[in-house]
Amino acid sequence: MHKIILVLILSITLLFSNEATLHNIIKLSNKGEKIAKALCTKEKLPSAVGTIEQLVQKIQNSQACSALSKAKLEAVAYYISNGSMQQNTNHLQVPQGAKCPVCGMFVSKYPKWGASMTYNNKTLYFDGVKDMMKYYIFDGDFIYDRKAITQIMVTDYYTLEAIDAKEAFYVNDSTIFGPMGRELIPFKSLKSAKAFEADHSSRGIMKFDKITDAMIMRLDGLESE
Repeated sequence: MHKIILVLILSITLLFSNEATLHNIIKLSNKGEKIAKALCTKEKLPSAVGTIEQLVQKIQNSQACSALSKAKLEAVAYYISNGSMQQNTNHLQVPQGAKCPVCGMFVSKYPKWGASMTYNNKTLYFDGVKDMMKYYIFDGDFIYDRKAITQIMVTDYYTLEAIDAKEAFYVNDSTIFGPMGRELIPFKSLKSAKAFEADHSSRGIMKFDKITDAMIMRLDGLESE
């Protein structure tokens, strides 16, 4: 139990640092939207597949925009990455007021990281795979009938598509952080997971049933016994 309390304390600390990050992302996205509308041809802009760095390169290659500085290119990339969630009907539909049952954060603020679990005809939403797996694995802290689970969904990092959690491939502890820090990042295909890992390192790629309590605790800086 004391380890879970430490995990929650670390999560709260990360919450405040990540709120600042979220504020910057929102500012960049809004700036990027204005730049895109004024200086870019919408039909030529790339889809929101890839990291911000990859999107910057795709924007340059597409020649959709007038000559832009690096800062403006990054702003447009953030706009494409986050704004695209509004048009993607295959992404996880998170209710506006839904809170993560593990950390209490509003999940709709982080649509690219959303996950969900349905059991006993109710659906819970999480701001990342790590928190979802805490709810799934730590049965002493989160008491419910695991056999009643009917669906678990996660968000593919590249396509933003909602995918079956048990079919996904997870990159463990890369250099890319989620809303709650170090994460398990899901992908629909092993090829995509390997491509991401090549750019951002990791502790390995695994399927759902290979994720352990020790991995989850290590992501929060806690080593298991």
